[in-house]
Amino acid sequence: MGYYIGIDLGTSAVKMLLMDANGDIIKSIAKEYPIYFPQNGWSEQDPQDWWNAVKAGIQEITAFCDKSNIKGISFGGQMHGLVMLDENDKIIRPAILWNDGRSAKQCKYLNNEIGKKKLTEYTANIAFAGFTAPKILWVRENEPENFKRIKKIMLPKDYIAYKMTGIHSTDYSDASGMLLLDVKNKCWSKEMLKICGIDESVMPKLFESYDVIGVLKSEVAKELGFSSDSVKVIAGAGDNAAAAVGTGAVGNGKCNLSLGTSGTVFITQNNFSVDSNNALHSFAHADGKYHLMGCMLSAASCNKWWLENIIGTKDYAESQADIKQLGENKVFFLPYLMGERSPHNDPDVRGMFIGMSMDTTRNDMTQAVLEGVAFAIRDSIEIARALGIEIKRSTICGGGAKSQLWCKIMANVLNMDIITMEKEEGPAFGAAILASVGCGEYKDVCEASNKIAKLNKIYKPNGELVKKYEIAYRRFKEIYPTMKLWFKN
Repeated sequence: MGYYIGIDLGTSAVKMLLMDANGDIIKSIAKEYPIYFPQNGWSEQDPQDWWNAVKAGIQEITAFCDKSNIKGISFGGQMHGLVMLDENDKIIRPAILWNDGRSAKQCKYLNNEIGKKKLTEYTANIAFAGFTAPKILWVRENEPENFKRIKKIMLPKDYIAYKMTGIHSTDYSDASGMLLLDVKNKCWSKEMLKICGIDESVMPKLFESYDVIGVLKSEVAKELGFSSDSVKVIAGAGDNAAAAVGTGAVGNGKCNLSLGTSGTVFITQNNFSVDSNNALHSFAHADGKYHLMGCMLSAASCNKWWLENIIGTKDYAESQADIKQLGENKVFFLPYLMGERSPHNDPDVRGMFIGMSMDTTRNDMTQAVLEGVAFAIRDSIEIARALGIEIKRSTICGGGAKSQLWCKIMANVLNMDIITMEKEEGPAFGAAILASVGCGEYKDVCEASNKIAKLNKIYKPNGELVKKYEIAYRRFKEIYPTMKLWFKN
């Protein structure tokens, strides 16, 4: 039986798993690496740290097995990050990550001077601080010597694919978040390349997520203990598209929520469409079709920050054990610790608690964090519903999906069935599925995903709780408009 390696190049760690052709996970691990914050609102990583972690992880998960049975490797990965290589394919500077907010000025230029209408025409999206194009403009303006050295621009996961194959590649789903891709026509936007001052030769070759881009270079295969011509490398997908594959959110009319470092609402579509208000992103999907996506920059990371940095505990289950009075909390939390993308597109906004009194408890504040993330997710759901998209159920993945309390809150705040997965492995699982498709194990992504991704538990909304959370959500919605100008000062 063939084995497939799925690699999820995340923000805090790379998660890897070995999957057989039936979708059974043989082994999974995670390897952490540092993240750097050189200035307030900046976020960077060294791509060499990624590569070192990936190599160590692959050697560990394959140490026990017959490596001749390993057929393919594919990826999910943090999106939008700017990796720049020089004429010798050497890293020019640390990668600027998706949650980096330094490009606010460049976003204003793109959205206001180039114009949102033109950006939507060119790329189906408008500029957000996390996207890649504004980062390129920032480098051109602030690090002109580095800008002159650019010979190749890549996304994080694609740097790993390059190190494995020597091929500069990316897939349509990940490229959709660069603000450089004509998403509808699946080609690089000549207008956007001109605006950014870069030639198309700088851009990687485009692939579908399930396409084979090459095989392992001989020196890499030797280091990992593989045969260089026997292991195929498949393009892979952006983390949210890969996660959607792993939850069965493929084909038309499916929804998946992700509660990882960031939080997303992922809605699949057979046909291309654009949210006229530009609050939701219009991206290509890993199944060869399209999707709409709302993204909040801080989701499960809010809970991690609150419990580990502020409270000083890593016992997540214990911290939620005594939270019983759902829908009655008087404390609210804005989950905008790194600014916010959907729907506000505001890199300046920050998190805050509001509504505390002398009888407020730690449980109240912990509950407020969970609810605040759910309310922010609902902001994107409401936009989709306003577009006429009917969403009655959604799968859920990511670290936050492991919390039964949080899933229950989500079901009642969103007023829909929330469904966890039998295998909760996130983008790495979807990546392994893409590898199996690329190697011919399945005829397409939909067949593979529908067979392999199995549902686990359904959380159904409760009528009384839905009413309580409806009132609470209306109050939550008033906080950002009231406070947004304060964050500008």
